[in-house]
Amino acid sequence: MITKNSLPILIRIFSYSILAITFVFLINNVLTVWFDWPGIKQLYSNYGLFGFKKLNKPLEVPVLTFAFIQLFFYLVSLLIVIFYVFKSINQTLESDAEILTKFTAYIIRSSFWAVLIVGAADFLVSFMIVEKLVEPIFNEKIKYNLVNPNFRITFIHFPLILVSFVVGYFTRTVGFIWLAVLVVGSEFAIVLSRFIFEYEQAFQGDLVRFWYSALYLFASAYALMHEGHVRVDVLYTGFSERKKAWTNSIGSLVLGIPLCLIVIFLGMVNKASIINGPVISFEITQQGSNGLYLLYLMAIYLAVFAVSMLIQFTSYFMSSSHKLLKN
Repeated sequence: MITKNSLPILIRIFSYSILAITFVFLINNVLTVWFDWPGIKQLYSNYGLFGFKKLNKPLEVPVLTFAFIQLFFYLVSLLIVIFYVFKSINQTLESDAEILTKFTAYIIRSSFWAVLIVGAADFLVSFMIVEKLVEPIFNEKIKYNLVNPNFRITFIHFPLILVSFVVGYFTRTVGFIWLAVLVVGSEFAIVLSRFIFEYEQAFQGDLVRFWYSALYLFASAYALMHEGHVRVDVLYTGFSERKKAWTNSIGSLVLGIPLCLIVIFLGMVNKASIINGPVISFEITQQGSNGLYLLYLMAIYLAVFAVSMLIQFTSYFMSSSHKLLKN
């Protein structure tokens, strides 16, 4: 029987389980897409489970082992959640919500630094290539490597992204205001270079779009953290605190969390999906070496948006539940 004392424990297990399963899905997605592990769907198809059409040729034992390992990850994540909840049995839902909010802040803070640093670095590389400055400064081989998306993304973008997450750990400012200023400044620089100096290149417009899309998607979770989203309603403002808590908890559970899960799972359902496809192929702009090599990152923006919003909606659900159970 569910009592008032056991309800917070169940809410904590439920909430953390959603996040745990999602993060295991992201890990398995990397293993499946980048390292050719079979995935859970292949395991189900091998036995014809849950409506999946049975494979004509059963999976070989080594492949089947990897599939079971991926399934095992989900079970382990749930056990870790249960262990954590009972180990911190006296921790309130409000404390859990604060922990998740801090984690959300870290993700979007680090993502901000990533788009800032990677965008500036790729802008510089493209400028040097277009203006034929690479060969005089370096050599022909380096020029060839910098034009190659695989080399440029693997050895320039990825290390800078890792550095950004380290920087995000040691900083506490999100920096969206500065990103907005940079977007305006970049657009203003394009206007000046076009109409005064008659100079315009594709990478200039790419940088504005790259930063602007990041500003919009990353700031969504940040705005949710600080109740910054515009509410279009005629009822909510007149609600009591308890009714507001009911509205926020039900809205997060029924609308917010499912929407984020749909974006994540459908966006990464296979190698050709809307998020996985551009990343696997290291998709760049149609302008080639005249533009920035960042189009694949704009697909990752969608994943960052969905994950950060999912964590924050879960935090919202837990904090609202705490208010309801407190009264």
